[in-house]
Amino acid sequence: MDVSRTRVLQLIARPDFPEPYERLAGGSVWLAEDVERWITEHQPWKADQEAEEEP
Repeated sequence: MDVSRTRVLQLIARPDFPEPYERLAGGSVWLAEDVERWITEHQPWKADQEAEEEP
């Protein structure tokens, strides 16, 4: 799933979005499982869509 830079900035600004695993000079890094858990909890319709897209 492609996400625009603007949308990413909107999501990470939310108070309920997970904290980054690490902050590097090139940007922040999140653990995939933290982001996937957040999607499942806060946007379940997107989690369902991604599951349908997997082969």
